[in-house]
Amino acid sequence: MPAVDAQHAEPVADVAPSPVTGAPAAPTSLHDPRVIQMLSTEHWSLLSARSLAYNEAFTRAGMFLAFLSTSFVALALIAQAIPTERDFLLVAALVLAFDLVIGVTTYGRIVGANYEDYLAVHGMARIRHSYIEIAPFIAPYFTTTIHDDLKGVMKAYAAPAEEGLQSILYGMTTSGGMVALIVSMLGGVLALVVTMLAGAPMGAAYLAGATAALVLFVGMVAFTYRFYARVQTALEARFPTPDDEA
Repeated sequence: MPAVDAQHAEPVADVAPSPVTGAPAAPTSLHDPRVIQMLSTEHWSLLSARSLAYNEAFTRAGMFLAFLSTSFVALALIAQAIPTERDFLLVAALVLAFDLVIGVTTYGRIVGANYEDYLAVHGMARIRHSYIEIAPFIAPYFTTTIHDDLKGVMKAYAAPAEEGLQSILYGMTTSGGMVALIVSMLGGVLALVVTMLAGAPMGAAYLAGATAALVLFVGMVAFTYRFYARVQTALEARFPTPDDEA
């Protein structure tokens, strides 16, 4: 006779050997102890993956900021050695263009790392839901999400799941949002320098710089939004947030 859980009166699966091979039968219930072990192993694997994604995002952002700071120090030293303003603007344009390429690629990788982190949180939400199915009485003790839809996963980040001003402001406070702002300003300065090289007046150069910064920032935000909208649509929500919890 299988053992019975006294609190929930649900049968707990026995690990009986197969009558044919003599080997333990395959798990058929969440109450099988082997299932708990497999879920726990996967949970720790996802935690490790999330840690790696965090570390890569922070490391790439730090490398970009260090490279950018070094470039500005080099420009300050070069300015003392170049006799004419136009020659300095040419060197500055080349350095800023290189910085811009590094910044854009860094932002793209941070977006990818954040998505890898999102996948890990998505997977852990499913595993926690299985824990609740095994032992419903532990639900009040969980402070993290057990639902794998967008609302549930974003709850783990303490972020608004709905689109709007709050979502935009939250995005700007993240490491990716910070890098996007810096890259946008970098693109604006590059546009200003190029406009000055073309012989335009300072007013036109400032306008070109501001326009370029705004266009670049909007473009990166639009790219990020479309990327996450596409990948979130591809993820199946097996355990969505109930309406009374949304």
